[in-house]
Amino acid sequence: DRIFVGQGVGVLALTGLSVVFPIMIIMMAFGMLIGMGSGVRISIFLGKKDFASAEKVLGNAFSLMIITSIVLTIVGFIIKEPLLRLFGASDDTIGYANEYLNIILFGTMFHMVGFSMNNMIRAEGNARIAMFSMLISAGTNIVLDPIFIFVFGMGVQGVAWATIISNFILCVWVINHFRSQYSVIKLRASNFRLKRSIVISIVTIGFSPFAMQFAASFVQGLFNIQLIKHGGDLAVGAMGIINSVATLVVMSIIAINMAAQPIYGFNHGAGNFVRVKRTLFICLKAAVIVSIVGFALMELFPSLVIKMFNARDAELLAIGKRGLRIFMAGLPVVGFQIIVGNYFQSTGKAAISALMSLLRQVIVLIPILIFLPTICGVNGVWVSAPISDFIAGIIAFTFITREIRRLNKAINQGAG
Repeated sequence: DRIFVGQGVGVLALTGLSVVFPIMIIMMAFGMLIGMGSGVRISIFLGKKDFASAEKVLGNAFSLMIITSIVLTIVGFIIKEPLLRLFGASDDTIGYANEYLNIILFGTMFHMVGFSMNNMIRAEGNARIAMFSMLISAGTNIVLDPIFIFVFGMGVQGVAWATIISNFILCVWVINHFRSQYSVIKLRASNFRLKRSIVISIVTIGFSPFAMQFAASFVQGLFNIQLIKHGGDLAVGAMGIINSVATLVVMSIIAINMAAQPIYGFNHGAGNFVRVKRTLFICLKAAVIVSIVGFALMELFPSLVIKMFNARDAELLAIGKRGLRIFMAGLPVVGFQIIVGNYFQSTGKAAISALMSLLRQVIVLIPILIFLPTICGVNGVWVSAPISDFIAGIIAFTFITREIRRLNKAINQGAG
């Protein structure tokens, strides 16, 4: 979306989308609360061969998605103007932000159901179908973006409609999957009635990724506010580019997490701690490699990265290059943190996972982000992220080292 908006509409439109980004993160947070929480519960029940309980979780999760998406849509329309201002919209960018958000809010339900239920497809072990689902959605979006912008001249509204249509297709696809022969569990109307114990179990497990995403929204809004104050609209636009690029790397690591989640849950439920440990080590190695490769590309080719989004604005290029290099300095340890947090969440240790997420996103980062720019200006905004990443990485290492010792003890006891 941002590549096509930056090239086809302009820098201010790109900044407008960057302002909407924290609101979209909030929507994703609720999707993770339900999708990942229910996904873990489904994996654990399937590991125990308890298909009836897994289907009850699926049905309750579906009802939660519908209710939550309706509430988010209504509340979003009521408070969107103050939210956009809060997250850094200026008089020059709020028009673009409003155009985009008005359409996105109408599609909240499609996004919620599609994203969350695709996670449940992975949870039941159908990783290839889940991957194909996302490819269909992403492919539709990529095809429609240039058509709506360059052929029909719809601007940011065209990008929003492309997103809604692709999410709708994903929504229909995942619902159909759980009504088909390819799913080991079925979406049944008899399980739609919410049960307190099931809802609590979903929310408890899903709270960690929810907290991480919700905190990310608040932090992104704070980034925008500080960038507007110390660098102006162009700095916010540069941050939008940096976030997009960082998301490419982080989503690669999240993909590893999503593939590992049902393996963790299934084998933890079955008491196969050898496979749990092996999966953890494989994921850690893969995430560190992805992080280091991503870091190297950002440091070596920053101009090329920025020009992908806008090749005409020299000032944006200068701000973006410097910001990208500084902001991405902590990337080598980010993958490690994400894998560790997901491990604790997927094995039912939601409190530890939530604590780790909040340490990086809130407890460590926010004080640095508030005070450092008063001394270093816009450079203080950029450098706050890697400082936080390295501190949180040390804490994550401490937690996972202790957990590996616990796994080794459980494995030795099982062998004995």
